[in-house]
Amino acid sequence: MTHEDHHEAKTLGVGKAIAVLTSGGDAQGMNAAVRAVVRVGIYTGARVFFVHEGYQGLVDGGDNIREATWESVSMMLQLGGTVIGSARCKDFREREGRLRAAHNLVKRGITNLCVIGGDGSLTGADTFRSEWSDLLSDLQKSGKITVEEAAKSRYLNIVGLVGSIDNDFCGTDMTIGTDSALHRIIEIVDAITTTAQSHQRTFVLEVMGRHCGYLALVTSLSCGADWVFIPECPPDNDWEEHLCRRLSETRNRGSRLNIIIVAEGAIDRNGKPISSEDIRNLVVKRLGYDTRVTVLGHVQRGGTPSAFDRILGSRMGVEAVMALLEGTPDTPACVVSLSGNQAVRLPLMECVQVTKDVTRAMDERRFDEALKLRGRSFMNNWEVYKLLAHVRPPVSKSASYTVAVMNVGAPAAGMNAAVRSTVRIGLIQGNRVLVVHDGFEGLAKGQIEEAGWSYVGGWTGQGGSKLGTKRTLPKKSFEQISANITKFNIQGLVLIGGFEAYTGGLELMEGRKHYDELCIPFVVIPATVSNNVPGSDFSVGTDTALNTICMTCDRIKQSAAGTKRRVFIIETMGGYCGYLATMAGLAAGADAAYIFEEPFTIRDLQVNVEHLVQKMKTTVKRGLVLRNEKCNENYTTDFIFNLYSEEGKGIFDSRKNVLGHMQQGGSPTPFDRNFATKMGAKAMNWMSGKIKESYRNGRIFANTPDSGCVLGMRKRALVFQPVTELKEQTDFEHRIPKEQWWLKLRPILKILAKYEIDLDTSDHAHFEHVSRKRSGEANV
Repeated sequence: MTHEDHHEAKTLGVGKAIAVLTSGGDAQGMNAAVRAVVRVGIYTGARVFFVHEGYQGLVDGGDNIREATWESVSMMLQLGGTVIGSARCKDFREREGRLRAAHNLVKRGITNLCVIGGDGSLTGADTFRSEWSDLLSDLQKSGKITVEEAAKSRYLNIVGLVGSIDNDFCGTDMTIGTDSALHRIIEIVDAITTTAQSHQRTFVLEVMGRHCGYLALVTSLSCGADWVFIPECPPDNDWEEHLCRRLSETRNRGSRLNIIIVAEGAIDRNGKPISSEDIRNLVVKRLGYDTRVTVLGHVQRGGTPSAFDRILGSRMGVEAVMALLEGTPDTPACVVSLSGNQAVRLPLMECVQVTKDVTRAMDERRFDEALKLRGRSFMNNWEVYKLLAHVRPPVSKSASYTVAVMNVGAPAAGMNAAVRSTVRIGLIQGNRVLVVHDGFEGLAKGQIEEAGWSYVGGWTGQGGSKLGTKRTLPKKSFEQISANITKFNIQGLVLIGGFEAYTGGLELMEGRKHYDELCIPFVVIPATVSNNVPGSDFSVGTDTALNTICMTCDRIKQSAAGTKRRVFIIETMGGYCGYLATMAGLAAGADAAYIFEEPFTIRDLQVNVEHLVQKMKTTVKRGLVLRNEKCNENYTTDFIFNLYSEEGKGIFDSRKNVLGHMQQGGSPTPFDRNFATKMGAKAMNWMSGKIKESYRNGRIFANTPDSGCVLGMRKRALVFQPVTELKEQTDFEHRIPKEQWWLKLRPILKILAKYEIDLDTSDHAHFEHVSRKRSGEANV
C-alpha cells in the first residue's frame, strides 16, 4: 500500500461491523488479541461485537452476540484463557448450524469475522466463507432475511489469528500462547531440578503437544535436558541402549540429576507410542536410578500471559482489523502471523494445508519431510539440541584452537546460557575453551581459566553473570591484554554483553594497528536488558527484564484498581533506549510511555493529564504511565509525578515507583535461554571457521573488517555484521542505534490507550505465500 492510497485509518471502519470469537483450546494471550480487535475496531469507526462461547455462540445467537465497548475490554490484558469463552462446537460442523450462524450475522449487519483459534477453528471459518453466498440465498428463499439484508451482506471477510499453545501451525513462527506455555513449563522444570539434585533422581517430564514437539524441544534446550522425545523425530531403533548410555555418562561427569522431556505424542520409528511410564520403567530396570514421572497437563494452558504473548496478541489484533477492513470479495481468507518480528498476512488455506501435510508425513513415517515442513526455526532448534545432547566431545588432548569467552557490561539474564553453549559447542569441535572473569579487566589481569564440559553444567537457568562482568573498556590495558593473549595462546574471543561489548570490539579493531596480538577474530553476542546494541533487533536478557516489569505493572494496576482514581508513574531502565518502556507499555496496557527517542514537551504532558482526567469519568478509574530513566533530563520522574499530582488534585491521586535493578535480575525466561543457546552455538561455529581462515605461517592473523563482528537478529535471520560497518548506524553519545524497528509499534500503544492519533497504515503487513516464506524464514 502506498501513501497515495493511504486511507484515513480513523474512518476506515465507518458503517462496518466486526465480530470477534475465540474457538478451540484456550491459549494465554487470546484476551490481548480480543482487546486489540475491539479497541482498534472502535478507533476506525466500526462497531465491534463479542461472540461468546466460540462457534456455539455464533450458532445460538441471542445474548451470545453482544456489542463491545471500549471499557468492556479493560483489565483483560493480564488474564489467562479467554474471557469471552470458547467451546468445541458440533453444530457448526453441520450446514444447518452454519445457516443459523449466517442468519445471526446478517441480522446484525456483521460482514467481518475475526477468528482466534487453532487450525480446526480456522478451517471451519474458511468453509463458512466459501458457502456464504449459498447460505444467503437459502435464508432469502425461506424468508428469514430480506433482499436488502442479503444485498448489504453480500460477502463475508474472514481473518484468522492462531491461538494455540502447541505452536503447531505452519506459516507462523510463534502462535499466541506458546511463549506463556513455555513459561509455565520452565517454572516447573526449575522447581523439579532442585528436588532432583537433592536426591540424585531422574525425572521424566511429559509436556503437551500431540502432533507437534515444539514445546518439548524448546523446553529441552532451555533446561539442558539429557534427552527429548518428539513426534517429528522418533529416536533410532536402538534408542534404549543409547538413552541409558547417555544418562550414565551424564552421571559419571558428576551431574546429580537427569531430565528427560517427552511430548505427549512421542512415537518410535514404527509409529508406536512412547509413554513417560515406558521410559521410567526402562531407566529403573536397566540403570536402577530413582526415577519419577511428572505429567504437566493443563497447567501449561493456565496462568497469566507472558509479555511476548501480550505484545503478539495486541499486534496481531491490530493487523487483523486492518486486514478485515481492507478486504475485498477477491482477497482470500488470511491468517495474520509473525515472522521474525515482522507482521505478515498469509492465505489461510495454504497454512492449513502445510499443517495437514506435516501430520500426513508423520502418519506415513516420512519423518525428515515432517521436520522440513515445520520450518527452518524448528530445524535449527533440533540441530542445536542434537549437538548439545548427543555429540560426545572428542577425547584427544590435541585441541585444534583456543577460544576465550567473556562477559562485558552490566549483567543480563541469559548470559550464562550463552556462555554454556559457547563453551560446549567449542569443546565438541575439539577446541580448548578458556573463560575470562570480570570482562576486559580480567583479560588484562589474567583472571583466565580453562573450562571443561561440566564447568558450565546447569548454567542455562541461572540469572546474572557467573563469570562476573564489568563495564571496563580494553583500550587503556592493551599492553597487558596483548601479553595475556600471547601467554594463554588465545586465538579467538567471544564477547557476550551490551553496548560496552560492542564499543570494546571497536577499540580492539583500532588496537590492531599497534598490536599484532589483537589481530584475532572476535564476535559480540548482544546481551543487555536495554536492547541497545547496534546490529540486532533483540538482545539476550531483554525478554526477562520485560517480563519482570510486566509482572510488577500487573500488581500495581491491581492495587490501583482497588483504590480507584489512582495514577502510577513507573520508571524503567534502558539508558537512553526506550525499548523496555515502550514494550512494557504495550504489554501492561499503559496510558503513556515517555521515551528519549520520541521527544515530548510540556504540552504533551498536559494532553496526557487531560486524557487521564477524562478516563477517571469512565468505569476505568486508574492510570499507568511509564517513563524511561533518561527520556528527558529536566522532566524527571519526580517532575512528572509532581505535575500529575498538582493537575490531578481532587480527580486522581498519583504514586511513583522506580523499578531499578530488579530488572537485571531473575531467572532467564524461556526465550532468553533458547535465544542465548542458539546465539552461542552459531557464534562458536563462525569462530572455528574464521580462525581456520586466518591461519597463516603457523599463526593466526586476522586483520579484515569481517573478522570482528556482531551476531544479531535482523528481521528474520541471524547475521554477522562487522563492527566497523555498524559505526555509521550508531548514536554513540546516547548509546543507541540510529534506527530502531520497535518505534513503529508506538502508535499501537497510543491507540489502545484511546488517543485520537493517525495510524499510518502504509507500514502494514503484506500478503505473502507460505511456500515462499518457508525458504526465507527466521534463521534462529
